Amino acid sequence: MKPAPFEYYAPESVEEVVSLLEKLEDDDVEAKVLAGGQSFMPMLSMRVARPEALVDLSKLSELDYIREEGDVIAIGAMASKSDAEDSALIQAKQPLLHAATKYIGHRQVRNRGTVGGSFAHADPAAEYGAVATTLDIQMKIVGPDGERVVSADDFYVTFLTTDIDSTEILTEVRVPVLPAGTGWAFQEMSRRNGDLAMAGVAVTLRLDAGKCSDVRISVFGVNATPVRCTDAEQLVNGQAPGDDVFSKAGESAAQFIDEPIADVHGSADYRRQLVNVLVARCLAEAVTRV
Repeated sequence: MKPAPFEYYAPESVEEVVSLLEKLEDDDVEAKVLAGGQSFMPMLSMRVARPEALVDLSKLSELDYIREEGDVIAIGAMASKSDAEDSALIQAKQPLLHAATKYIGHRQVRNRGTVGGSFAHADPAAEYGAVATTLDIQMKIVGPDGERVVSADDFYVTFLTTDIDSTEILTEVRVPVLPAGTGWAFQEMSRRNGDLAMAGVAVTLRLDAGKCSDVRISVFGVNATPVRCTDAEQLVNGQAPGDDVFSKAGESAAQFIDEPIADVHGSADYRRQLVNVLVARCLAEAVTRV
C-alpha cells in the first residue's frame, strides 16, 4: 500500500518546528513528527497512521550530537542509533545503553533510526524504554511554552503514547553516566535476530559488603509501557547474591506484570515465563560486572 495524502513540511530549526506545530494545531490539522522514520514510515505505508501533515526533522542538524556534560551523557534527538552504537563515550561510560542499542533491528535500521525517535515512538517492545526506567533517564522537551525536562517514569503514558504534547518535540535525552562499581545486564528474547522483543530485561545493581544494593529491574515487551519491578528489587536488596535469591526475584517480577501482552508471537503465560527466566539471568550477569 501507499500512504494516504498528506502535506509535507521540512523546517530547519527547533523554533520553526514548534511554531509550525502550533499553527497546525490552531488550524485543526492532525500533524505527526518524522525523525528517522524506521517505525513510522511502515505505519504510513500500511495506512495505520493517516496524518494530514508530516513534519520532517531531518534538517535539524542542531539536534545531532553526543557529548558528556558532567555526570550526564547528552544525546541529541536526531543522533542515529548507529552513532550511539559507535560512540566510544557511551560504550565506556554507559555500557547498558550501548548493549541495548545493539539489539535494535539491524545495522541498516540503526543507520537511519534516531535515538530520540525511538524514545518518542514508545513502542512497548522497544529496548530504550527499559533502559530509561532503569537509569532514570531524563527527556528534554521543547514547545510553545519553552523547555521542560521529564523523568522516564512520567514520560511513558501508555501504548505508543508519551508525555509529549502535539505542539512539542523531544530535543535531547540525558543519560546518567554509570557509577563506578555498578553491575549491569541486558537481555531479550525474540524469534529472530533483529525482531521486536517478546520480552526483555534491563538490570543494574551494586554490592555493599557482599550484599546486593541499589537494585533496579525493568522489563519491556510485556506491557503497554516499560515496567519497573519494584517488588523483585526489594527481594534482592540486602541479600547476598545467589541463584535462590535471583530465582525468587524472577518469579516475583513475572507475577508483578499486570495483564501481559498476548499475540501471535507469544501468550501472556509465555511472556511471564520469559520475564521469570530473564530477570534471574540478568541479575546473575550483573553481579559478574560489579
